[in-house]
Amino acid sequence: MAVVAERAFTSRSTLQRIEAGDTTVSIGIYAGVLQALGLLDRLTQVADISNDSVGQALASADLPKRIRLKPASGSSRDG
Repeated sequence: MAVVAERAFTSRSTLQRIEAGDTTVSIGIYAGVLQALGLLDRLTQVADISNDSVGQALASADLPKRIRLKPASGSSRDG
């Protein structure tokens, strides 16, 4: 734990907070720890929507069921 903390430029207590799931730890600290562990390339998976089935379902539920286009004002159909 001491080696990872040193390589991530953070403290052992911060690592313990990360392990405990403390949400107040900054994303920069997480990135440093992932870099120290050789896992930084996996950080892109965090924001990948394809990994978030719940988020996709919630976003789909918010979409309108039907869209009606309003005719443009001031235009005529005669051309």
